[in-house]
Amino acid sequence: MRRNLLILTFVSLASMMTFAQAPAGDAQGDRQDLRQDRRDVRKDQRDINHDKRDLRHDRIDRNRDQRDINHDRRDINKDRAERNQDLKNGNTAAARAEQRDINHDKRDLRHDRVDRNRDQRDINHDKRDLRHDRVDRNRDRKDIRRDRKGR
Repeated sequence: MRRNLLILTFVSLASMMTFAQAPAGDAQGDRQDLRQDRRDVRKDQRDINHDKRDLRHDRIDRNRDQRDINHDRRDINKDRAERNQDLKNGNTAAARAEQRDINHDKRDLRHDRVDRNRDQRDINHDKRDLRHDRVDRNRDRKDIRRDRKGR
C-alpha cells in the first residue's frame, strides 16, 4: 500500500515538473486561438444578422395578420348588419347568404389569429436567439482582447 502511494506521488511530481518546464507562451497556439476567436466573432455576427432579418420578416407577417384580423372583423360586422336588415325585411334567403358569409369570415378570423400568435411566438424566439448571439459575440471579442494582451 505504501509502495503504491509512493509511486503515485513520484509520478504526480514528475508530471508537475514537466508542466512547469513547458514554455508559458505557446506562440503558435496563441495565434490559432486568436484565429478561432475571430472566426467565432464572424460566425456570431452572421447569426445576429440572420436573426435580425428573421425578426423583421416575422414582424411584417404579424402586422399583415393583424390587418387581416381587422378586415375580417369589419366584414363580420357589416355582414351582421346586412343580415339583420334582411331579417327585418323578411328576406330569409338573403339572410342565410349573409350568415354563410359571416361563418366564412369567422373561419378566416380564427386562422389569422392563429397565424398572428405563431408569428408572435417566432418573434419572441428570434429575440431570445438574438440576445444569445450578441452575448456570444461579446464574449468572443473579450477573448480576442485578452489574447492580444497576453502576447
